[in-house]
Amino acid sequence: MYSSKSEVPSRAPVTVPDLLKMKHAGRRIVCVTAYDASFARVMDRAGVDVVLVGDSLGMVVQGHTSTLPVSLRDVCYHSAAVARGLASTLLMADLPFQTYASPAQAHASATLLMAEGGASMVKLEGAGVILDSIHYLSERDIPVCAHLGLTPQSVTQLGGFKVQGRDDIAAEKLRRQALEVQQAGASLLVLECIPAALAGEITEALTIPTIGIGAGPLCDGQVLVMHDLLGLAGRSRRPRFVKNFLQGRDSVEDAFLAYATDVREGRFPAAEHIYE
Repeated sequence: MYSSKSEVPSRAPVTVPDLLKMKHAGRRIVCVTAYDASFARVMDRAGVDVVLVGDSLGMVVQGHTSTLPVSLRDVCYHSAAVARGLASTLLMADLPFQTYASPAQAHASATLLMAEGGASMVKLEGAGVILDSIHYLSERDIPVCAHLGLTPQSVTQLGGFKVQGRDDIAAEKLRRQALEVQQAGASLLVLECIPAALAGEITEALTIPTIGIGAGPLCDGQVLVMHDLLGLAGRSRRPRFVKNFLQGRDSVEDAFLAYATDVREGRFPAAEHIYE
């Protein structure tokens, strides 16, 4: 158990194949969002496995009410900044709203994030027509993380930020979509705001790792938005899956260390953070 930054071991860079090895070894994957070099450097020291430059920056950095206004150039700028702060942590970057509507557009967008933004993996939301883009990218050696459940870029269609997959039909659709994104070539899958038992079923059925956010403790890893983890989001109503790891600790680095330890040892998420 890590209790101070002096106890964090030096480590080799985390790679995409390492994530699959971690799933097979039963070692939970620790992921946090980041948007600049300074916080990325602290996360790297704290032993975070994956940093996500999320389009969440539209809400927590730019002050929008959704992720929809975020541009590809916005993500590329922040990804390049984060990359400069990392030594060992894997960098993943979001493809923003409508930047992967076709396979060719997805390829151009992903190429920019990897070539200029320094990302090692890109993340996109949904299945269905998006499967062609996942397949197109993976066939061209661009690692893809899929994202199912509550997909923030679809918030208008979903009617708000709501838990998904609670009825039998919706749950079966998510099971099917998870298998489809894996078959299309995704190397990783984020499951957001779905019942914990359903997330466990999907995780068990897949050969690729899953990372949960509001999806319970049975996923292969966890991700939180950095501002939520540090109690800085300024939300009027904190989501159930959020925990402030800075509370009661002396530094941001200690908060990241505590989060990483709690994820790896199965203490987070706890019962109070899950949906049924």
